[in-house]
Amino acid sequence: MNSGPLKGILDAVGGTPLVELPALAAGAGFRLFAKLERFNPGGSIKDRTALSMVRELVERGDLVPGRSTVVESSSGNLAVGLAQICRYYGLRFVCVVDVRTTEQNLAILRALGAEVERVTEPDPDSGEYLPVRLRRSRELVESIPGAYWPNQYANPLNPRAHRATMAEIAADLDGRVDVLVAAASTFGTLRGCAEYARDAGLDTMIVGVDAVGSVIFGPAPEDAAPRLIPGHGASVRPPLAEPDLVDRVVHVTDLECVVQCRRLVGREAILAGGSSGAVLAAVERLRGVIPEGANCAVVLPDGGDRYLDTIYSDAWVRRHFGEVSHLWKERT
Repeated sequence: MNSGPLKGILDAVGGTPLVELPALAAGAGFRLFAKLERFNPGGSIKDRTALSMVRELVERGDLVPGRSTVVESSSGNLAVGLAQICRYYGLRFVCVVDVRTTEQNLAILRALGAEVERVTEPDPDSGEYLPVRLRRSRELVESIPGAYWPNQYANPLNPRAHRATMAEIAADLDGRVDVLVAAASTFGTLRGCAEYARDAGLDTMIVGVDAVGSVIFGPAPEDAAPRLIPGHGASVRPPLAEPDLVDRVVHVTDLECVVQCRRLVGREAILAGGSSGAVLAAVERLRGVIPEGANCAVVLPDGGDRYLDTIYSDAWVRRHFGEVSHLWKERT
């Protein structure tokens, strides 16, 4: 039932739909449900994170509209969420991105009034951009009087936001969430969901999904290829990481992400982003592990509209992986 109009766009954050995926779960013996975070106003689960890290500071006067500056490092979704929230509150927002940030995301950021600092050279030791983005963020905070760095990688307001994500899933499933599968990047979603499940007494198997080549759950393999798909995994272990909250870890490749994204749109008509493919790849791997009759919930962090030039581009897929369309066409 419609409860009436919202007071502003930020009140639309959260309350995203939980949708069953019967075609993808066909023959699995369990029910599969997807939390569709693309329905947040900024298009991703990072809206929850951004709002949690900013709204409270505005309400208590630590961030002042027209005077305060927010600085953050982001490869995409959090940047968009913060840009929208800062624009709403009248805060200056400076976002540190890198060369992998898509032109579409850059256009969205600029349309929302964000100032973009683009890192073009990777860290010489790791070959990754994240350490350089973090260093640049610190430099900006030190040079801008009164600047606030939310630092999504260490801020406890990040996981706190995602207790609500798990609470919504549990409410929709009448408290029976047998398995929860979520991707790890900052560890905010995974930690918030796991802490809610523990504190609410839910008997939920928590599955963390990481990228091959990421260091969140341990050292990366020396022969790991550079990661192409953003949104999960990290080259620096986030301070928020609490591996003990996770019952099982599944590492997935970029190709698995692509295949599962393509299967999802082919079988369920849902266009989702790369980390959504990652969690579905983990579910595929766990078909013999998830109990018969279980309710398995996955968190799909964003939509696929920002991946049209990569995951959903046949030319891009062939360039990086060869002719692999049979991997999803045979099951659609």
